[in-house]
Amino acid sequence: MKTFSPTPKDITRNWFVVDASDKILGRLATAVAVRLRGKHKVEFCPHLDTGDFIVVVNAAKVLTTGRKLDQKKYYRHSGWIGGLKETSLRDMLAKKPEEVIRKAVRGMLPKNRLGRAMLKKLKVYAGEAHPHEAQKPETLDV
Repeated sequence: MKTFSPTPKDITRNWFVVDASDKILGRLATAVAVRLRGKHKVEFCPHLDTGDFIVVVNAAKVLTTGRKLDQKKYYRHSGWIGGLKETSLRDMLAKKPEEVIRKAVRGMLPKNRLGRAMLKKLKVYAGEAHPHEAQKPETLDV
């Protein structure tokens, strides 16, 4: 018996909607990263993108535990001397709640071009509405 190795034509991708309201950020991000990577499928292959499309709604209503709202910092650098900027989780949730979930999931994906391709299948929206109704996404409980 030969070992089955999937090819790109063998991959089927489904669409799922995840409601992030009242979910813990890290636990939500791990479940989304597993689905994006395709590790829940039987035909998972580490060198292929076998994952599904994930639409996350209500990103502004995500929760965290402890004192992370004030203690967790997001850093970016302009490239200039003294150009390090920091933003707290509370400010990020107020200004760009989509980026909070996107950055949490990105940290759990491979750090190469395959991981960047997987991240393109993640669609995050701050509110309830999303433009992907034509794909007939199924609801996913996390």
